[in-house]
Amino acid sequence: MSKAKQSLASTRITSLLDANSFVEIGQSVTARSTDFNMAENKAPSDGVITGYGVINDNLVYVYSQDASVLNGTVGEMHAKKICALYDLAMKTGAPVIGLIDCAGLRLQEATDALEAFGNIYLKQTLASGMIPQVTGIFGTCGGGMAVIPALTDFTFMEEKKGKMFVNTPNALEGNNVSKCDTSAAKFQSEETGLIDGTGSEEEILGQIRELVSLLPSNFDSNDSYEECTDDLNRLCDDIENCAGDTAVALSRIADDGIFFETKKAYGRDVVTGFLRLNGATVGAVANRSEIYDADGNKTVEFDGSLSSRGARKAAGFVKFCDAFSIPVLTLTNVKGFKANLCNEKMMAKSVGEMVHAFASATVPKVNVIIGKAFGNAYVAMNSKSVGADMVFAWENAEIGMMDASLAAKIMYAGSDAATINEKAAQYRELQSSVKAAAARGYVDTVIAPADTRKYVIGAFEMLFTKKAELPSKKHGTV
Repeated sequence: MSKAKQSLASTRITSLLDANSFVEIGQSVTARSTDFNMAENKAPSDGVITGYGVINDNLVYVYSQDASVLNGTVGEMHAKKICALYDLAMKTGAPVIGLIDCAGLRLQEATDALEAFGNIYLKQTLASGMIPQVTGIFGTCGGGMAVIPALTDFTFMEEKKGKMFVNTPNALEGNNVSKCDTSAAKFQSEETGLIDGTGSEEEILGQIRELVSLLPSNFDSNDSYEECTDDLNRLCDDIENCAGDTAVALSRIADDGIFFETKKAYGRDVVTGFLRLNGATVGAVANRSEIYDADGNKTVEFDGSLSSRGARKAAGFVKFCDAFSIPVLTLTNVKGFKANLCNEKMMAKSVGEMVHAFASATVPKVNVIIGKAFGNAYVAMNSKSVGADMVFAWENAEIGMMDASLAAKIMYAGSDAATINEKAAQYRELQSSVKAAAARGYVDTVIAPADTRKYVIGAFEMLFTKKAELPSKKHGTV
């Protein structure tokens, strides 16, 4: 193993973990195969460094592939080391972090290598929902290797050298890498829904550290807490101005203003991520109609509808939170479903997945309606009818079938403008006002926007001992 390349694989581990905490396992393991002159090829550690350490004093297991050893390819012993790491992680209840830099299947080992991939897939599947799994892609992650991040919970990708693909860009009919680099971080983060964050190697290692610090060690552990020094009754005076960009609004609610967003570049009309409230980790899902940069400039504007990608993104996130007993907070501000051909192809399926995720989740669920909440899109967004435990609404929220003016035009088609305006005002008061929804029990409490933090914290505190059971069955099929 060359010193330069060895330090690259091991330095990633060193940079990821707390100082001097890494303990290597299986350092002496090497390839067994002797076919095709493999005996003459030195394969120290069989191209993957495995072991354990801590992140902010929390135990984690890590493997880091070394591209200097047989191009980091996966063979029999390489896979056995990763599988053994998973066995330890499941026994002790701690996350697994994989740092990927691999040319894929080791051709010299053929069926042994194929069996090796299958063994890794099996361990990942068994670990899913039991311990958090995180992947960082620093080099090539192609072919069967691309399934590995797909079986983990969160994936981060180095923006320049990272490459992920099942089929290479040039193998796609009608495409080549110069036309569309489907393996690049930009494409993967924007189009596949698999990548949670991109950046330099240093940045994504920092993102992984931050994320893992927010997550419980396993499904049965309630250790994702830290002491809260922020005022629990702090007013969020400017939160109403952040209703468009709910990533900013969530940071206003969060302890110390810290919100960790996941899948930033995918389905951007929906925000997902983690924050702490009174020191406890909470998962957040929110509709978004605007995006602002760090300087406060509006960079993107949406039409207030829910896209199929946004729904799919929300569904996967809620399923993760429910598996690891992380409470869910939603901020609802949605006018309907995105109406175009591209979205219509997957809209019903994606929204169905989202409804199923919210409805079947047994963790505490709190919804805050911060703007418009119209039609079935509102129902799907963790409404009281699909299982929200507590629903709050800002004083200026609108809740109903559709916009009052449109409803009046439909009900009184052919009427003059004065009549339409009169009936719209009546509809708004009788059917779309927050008071009307509260009177029917669809909203528990109408609140001032500035009071959002204290009401949400209070609700989760009240729901801390929640117990819920679903009908007896093996699992749902949606």
